[in-house]
Amino acid sequence: MSLAGSPLTQNHKVNLCAKESADLGEAPPTQPTVGTNLTDLTIQRTRVTVREVGGSMVPIWPSYYKDCQTVVFIVDAANPYQVSASCIQLLSMLSAPALSAVSVLLVFNKTDLPCCMSLAEMKSLFRLDDIIACAKQPITVMETSALEGTGLQEVLQWLHSSASH
Repeated sequence: MSLAGSPLTQNHKVNLCAKESADLGEAPPTQPTVGTNLTDLTIQRTRVTVREVGGSMVPIWPSYYKDCQTVVFIVDAANPYQVSASCIQLLSMLSAPALSAVSVLLVFNKTDLPCCMSLAEMKSLFRLDDIIACAKQPITVMETSALEGTGLQEVLQWLHSSASH
């Protein structure tokens, strides 16, 4: 499984798995991902290995595709300047033959920020209906706030469901 995006999201997921409750407490410290991070999670007695590959690592993403069973693609919903680049990266990833059979979770993160775009705006800018209609992979869309922990429980449920298949 690959996770592109927020270290804060990954840190909260580890906390959620460890606590098995919705109370996340304080947000863990985070830094932008430089390189890759590997984390093992246990979700309802199912072991999931998460490889976080930062956005700065886009040129080497394809080297990890063959090992992916699922993909979580995280987009900063508060950064309109990166939407087009994120969309291009998503389309490139979806067209990779090695990922043609994996489930994809598209996460719009940072929904807690006042400057974030709405889900409807993000779907429109990504032309998400067209992407979903043309993609070979099943794509699920969720919104999260890693800082507040909103939506992370649903992401973990999706990961568990995907890992169980």
